[in-house]
Parts: sequence; structure tokens; C-alpha cells
Amino acid sequence: MSAETVIHVTANAPWLPPGGRAEVIRCAAPPRPLCVVRLLLRRADLVFCTPRADGGRLDLPMRIVPDEDQDGTGTIRALAEEIVGADAGIRFVGAVRNVVGRPVSGYAWPAPLAHFGVWESAAAPRGDGSWIDVADLQDRHWHPLAAD
Repeated sequence: MSAETVIHVTANAPWLPPGGRAEVIRCAAPPRPLCVVRLLLRRADLVFCTPRADGGRLDLPMRIVPDEDQDGTGTIRALAEEIVGADAGIRFVGAVRNVVGRPVSGYAWPAPLAHFGVWESAAAPRGDGSWIDVADLQDRHWHPLAAD
């Protein structure tokens, strides 16, 4: 695993099992296991969002990573191809890491660690979506990675 910098911590994160924490990290390479990939497209202070499959809330385009793609690189290439038409120019930015002492019923991710990676591209989206002010997305776990 590459060197990393923790840029934000949510202790006792309410979306995790009791005692779980979420760490937002910057690192050069995707950590493992990677569970979800997200694609960050910017236009000044705006980020490109699409409706989530689990309820329609606008969020960065995302895909769940299959078990055989431990670092998410295949999954992000496929997502970038779908959203911008190519995987050239994508760059790993960092991840949200869930740290959970032990799994509990209803927690769908690996324990003790699960990572949710963010890649960035300067490409323009070719499909439908919405440009949202990044300041309006402060409740998203990945927000500290995009707030710079």
C-alpha cells in the first residue's frame, strides 16, 4: 500500500456499526479492498453528478467493485468509458476508509477495512447528469477529497 495522508476522520460514524470510524485518505494508489469507485468531474466549483441507483439522490457517478477487481482499476476504467467515453486521463485522488471492529448483521462491506475510491478526470461527460456546487454536497463522505 502506498503512503497515505488522513485528511478527515469521523469517529463513531453514524452510518457504520457501533464504534466504527470513517477516514478520508489521500494516497497515490488505490488501497485494498476497494468496494466502490467514484468518478469526479469538475467545472470550477461544480461537480458532475448522476442519480444513485439506490434511491435517485444525486452523487458522483459510481460503481460497486466486484471481488476479483481488488484495487478497482478495471471497474473505474469501465465507469470512465461509460461517462466520458474513454479511460485516458483518470487519476486516483484518494478514498474513504470504513474501519469497523467486527462485522454486524446488515453491514454489507468487508471488515475491518473497506475502501471507497475516488478518481478524477478533466474530461467532459457525454451523457445526462447535473452540475452541482461542491459546497452543496458536504454531507457526502468523499467531500473532503473534492473540497480542495
